[in-house]
Amino acid sequence: MDIGTITVLIVLAMAGLLMLGVPLAFVSGSIAVVLAVSQFGLNSLFIVGSRTVDFLDSFALIAVPMFVIMASFLEKSGVARDLYRALHVWAGGLRGGIGVVTIFLAVILGATTGIIGGEIVLLGLIALPQMLKLGYERKMAIGIITAGGSLGTMIPPSIILIFYGLTAEVSISHLFLATLMPGLMLAGFYATYVLIRCRMNPALGPALGAEEAAMPLREKLALFKGVALPMAVAGGVLVSIYAGFASITESAALGAFGAGLAAWVRGALTLAMLREVLVQALRTCGMVFWLVFGTNALIGVYNLMGGIDFAGEMLAGVSETPAVILAVMVAVFILLGFFIDWIGILFLTMPIFLPVLNTLGYDPIWFGIVFNLSMQIAYLTPPFGPACFYLKGAAPEGVTLQDIFAAQWPFIGLQIAALIIVILWPGLSLWLPRLVYG
Repeated sequence: MDIGTITVLIVLAMAGLLMLGVPLAFVSGSIAVVLAVSQFGLNSLFIVGSRTVDFLDSFALIAVPMFVIMASFLEKSGVARDLYRALHVWAGGLRGGIGVVTIFLAVILGATTGIIGGEIVLLGLIALPQMLKLGYERKMAIGIITAGGSLGTMIPPSIILIFYGLTAEVSISHLFLATLMPGLMLAGFYATYVLIRCRMNPALGPALGAEEAAMPLREKLALFKGVALPMAVAGGVLVSIYAGFASITESAALGAFGAGLAAWVRGALTLAMLREVLVQALRTCGMVFWLVFGTNALIGVYNLMGGIDFAGEMLAGVSETPAVILAVMVAVFILLGFFIDWIGILFLTMPIFLPVLNTLGYDPIWFGIVFNLSMQIAYLTPPFGPACFYLKGAAPEGVTLQDIFAAQWPFIGLQIAALIIVILWPGLSLWLPRLVYG
């Protein structure tokens, strides 16, 4: 059987199993095993194990559970709630001010977690009821939470960029710096949209109540007291990475320890909380790593069959114009985002796309940011739209999944605009790494 026919059968098998509700990790892993045995015999199963061991041998991978533990400590110790309270009283009489504060909080949480699931749930529990209580239009409030919460992958440290860096074999520190400006630009787009819409129609986002707006300056400043140490921990992690004081893994470990210490200082650290933090880290990393195992095994077997070369030649044959090939890659990212998670998209596409990308002369650091922005769109778009489902689990009673999906379209439009800007002006993402590292 030729490689073209096998490729079609793999795609059909994956689509069929996914529609049956089989998790992607087991879909890709089972297809890998069937392919290996049918094409090369039972002895070829060592490929599946060796691919997994080779990937897990990376020291930088330890940063993933460390960042998850840091995020869990900050979430469960109540830092986010106190920070939201401290920020939102400064919004005063600004129409849409609470929405902008929520986006700003999402950026700060992104700098402490890099994981969108927990961030969206947290914002859904803290900010969404407050905005609805103040009279914010439902779709506006929902869109702010899902779009803002998804910024966690655009603001370093980003779990997506750690895995991309390991796959593309590029510097994770360079990727973190490269994503900073596009991430802040996208947050600025969201905030500007909220302010303009609320200015045009004040009913979409009323100002604060008179009692909070009139709070004395001393009391407003005092609200930051409880979050100073945790924010210092998060800032210290980023500074240690960019200044070269510590590696990504060392900084993540220090961040996890510092977040635990901050929880203890706040009086929130208990054995029950520590158990919850560790269980959450195990669940999150277990889910991600199983996806890695399955897709990595499939790519290994497919590569042995010559599939990567076939797919690369087919992609390069689409057009002789690099811009057209790039557009096809981005379209594939967005299309796959309708159905599967980012980790599956990353490991299924990058072994094919990266060799073609190098041939075309595109910068892999910049391409990582293009991929990251494409995943921002995938987070919000139905029918998969993981950000929408994360929020549904934390939203107040009466907020339906239809409400959540309907609220996404203006923010998806802003994401597409940001993606186009980064594609047309690569320097937006590359100038900061070049400035810092030369």
